[in-house]
Amino acid sequence: MNIGIIGSGMVGSALARRLARLGHRLSISNSRGPDTLRQFAGEIDATAATTSDAARSGGIVIVAIPERAVMDLPKDLFAGVAADTVVIDTGNYYPSRDGQIAAIDAGQTESRWVSERLGRPVVKAFNTIYFKNVLEKGAPPGAAGRLAVPVAADGRGERETVLQLVDDLGFDPVDAGGLDDSWRQQPGTPCYGKELEAPGLKEALAAAERNRIAEYRKAADDAARAFFRPPPR
Repeated sequence: MNIGIIGSGMVGSALARRLARLGHRLSISNSRGPDTLRQFAGEIDATAATTSDAARSGGIVIVAIPERAVMDLPKDLFAGVAADTVVIDTGNYYPSRDGQIAAIDAGQTESRWVSERLGRPVVKAFNTIYFKNVLEKGAPPGAAGRLAVPVAADGRGERETVLQLVDDLGFDPVDAGGLDDSWRQQPGTPCYGKELEAPGLKEALAAAERNRIAEYRKAADDAARAFFRPPPR
């Protein structure tokens, strides 16, 4: 399958490496331009692309960038892109990194906000799993201890496509409902960042409490501040 990846950070690069090993044809982009990606793209037999070309490169486009960077994408990024192209949002909102986003702070789910910015339906996936686990912990179906990944989307077809992709990558896919249910897998919730098998993931999704979203976010943001803080010069 042809897959475009927008973002070459830890998550985008990890997914690119794994998808390339599975034989998918990849176009990968970042905000600095194709020249900064040619070495990495050569290592995994991918194409270093512009963001616009990555958005138009295949049946799946993975957006793996910080929430604040979504606002920097061209407003017409997906203009003319086939309606059946599946767009995956792997992002997470951390106010200490991304600045305050009023709509999300007021209760809109992160991926609903991303969908509105992109002007396209999106699928929320790969946001809860540590990038090293993407690289190292995929396992065959039925393997003991196989980790699970939640997938939330409004469209049944898009959701099924990504559930299958999760399985192909070596993780148990868990249907997490529609996009408005994706708050259950946002930062700080019971499933976020946890190494859970499918039954445990389903329990963690169910255990999330909507009236605690702000509390979950603050706890995750407080924990992440040291990670996002630039090192001293």
